[in-house]
Amino acid sequence: MTRRNSKLYSLILMLVDALVLVIAFVIAYVARVQYDPRPLLHNIYAYDYMFAFLLIVPAWIAVFGLIGLYQPSTYNRRLLEWSKIAVGSFIGILLIIGFEYVSDKNLFPARLVAAYALATSFFLIVIEREVLRQIRNVSFRYGKGIKRVLLIGSSGATSDIAFNLSDTKRSGYDVVAIAGPKRFLPDSSTALHFSSPELALKQIHELGVSAIIQTDLYETPERNQKILSAAQTHHIDYSFIPGESEFYSGKNTVDVFLGYPMITVYQTPLVGWGAIVKRIFDFIVSLLLAIILSPFIFVIYVLKKLIDKGPAFYISKRLSRFSEPIGMIKFRSMGAQYGTKDAADEFREMGREDLAKEYEKHHKVANDPRITRFGAWLRTTSIDELPQIYNVLMGNISLVGPRPILPQEVKMAPGRTALLHSVKSGMTGLWQVSGRSELSFEERIELELFYAQNWTFWLDIKILFKTFWIVVRGRGAK
Repeated sequence: MTRRNSKLYSLILMLVDALVLVIAFVIAYVARVQYDPRPLLHNIYAYDYMFAFLLIVPAWIAVFGLIGLYQPSTYNRRLLEWSKIAVGSFIGILLIIGFEYVSDKNLFPARLVAAYALATSFFLIVIEREVLRQIRNVSFRYGKGIKRVLLIGSSGATSDIAFNLSDTKRSGYDVVAIAGPKRFLPDSSTALHFSSPELALKQIHELGVSAIIQTDLYETPERNQKILSAAQTHHIDYSFIPGESEFYSGKNTVDVFLGYPMITVYQTPLVGWGAIVKRIFDFIVSLLLAIILSPFIFVIYVLKKLIDKGPAFYISKRLSRFSEPIGMIKFRSMGAQYGTKDAADEFREMGREDLAKEYEKHHKVANDPRITRFGAWLRTTSIDELPQIYNVLMGNISLVGPRPILPQEVKMAPGRTALLHSVKSGMTGLWQVSGRSELSFEERIELELFYAQNWTFWLDIKILFKTFWIVVRGRGAK
């Protein structure tokens, strides 16, 4: 979509959201007052109820705006949009309750009206947004609201952008020309190819270009200025996307330094308040889980002692944030004589050169003879990892994060360990909900690097829910 169409769509969302909120509160009022025979706490007439709520609607919409519900970065991502709708609806109800307390006026005839309004507003707005999304997608199919893009660059980012924008009906973008390597054009693309940006800039008007996306800075400032000036002259959008992912992954801030715009790039967005919120969440949830699961953990401890003899717990030396060594607590799944050396060395001592080579190649083995029968059950059900709750409670690891790696695994990912350890390790992570034992070591590292560079609180919540489902199904645990 063009910038004007983006603003128009955001305005439509605001208006329709306001209308849906009115409908939600009407339904909440009618459901409690008309169809619930129980006595009301306060006699609030429908006129007074709706008049008071209409005065609050602008504040509610403002809350939606502050949390980004009218930004393309939110409404183009379904799960993020839903989560923010839930948060915005909850804050909106708190606003009304707070208004009642401060003004000493009763707005709700009964407490259930607030609960009904919260649930109804969330579900109706989600449905409304889905309907509008489908209408927008249909408009894309007919060429309405599409942003016509001139793509300039020769980096991997150029190719990735061209590929992801190639489905115009879904993206809302149409790459009409590219000034870069011709091989970057998707097979299905009808975009024109230009050998240099100067040739492409001459046909901006003829091609109907409404936006320029540049992914590489040229050596001469004059050449870069010419591209920007062309966008300004034709009054079209200009965006620069660094071709190197390190410049936009993680967290970055833009400030002014000595009169110049300065981009500060952090390894991860998990800094500042993000780290504080994550730790508070970890502490509260792990404390509750420790209280609830302690009796079950004690039963497993007793069974482990009776069945396998020897130590029930195993303290695994791992590396967590900033490569800090930690002692990770697990139920022992191997025989008491194993786990003190590198796995390959132990296999060779057993006379299993085949397993040693398999471990050195894949960093795991399919059938590990060191694991006891009871230990195999603990691993299959992931119960062996439950004691890690106490690591989370102590702050050694987080509920969600990269897998704590063994000291000897550092050499397996040279040059990437620092970035991987820019965040605290976790009980579960993106690798576990994306294949677990079926993933190769390299694929696991890629997923964990993505998590470190793209952390959000909502991503943690999503991973936790997926982990629960995967553990219940017993998929991928070995």
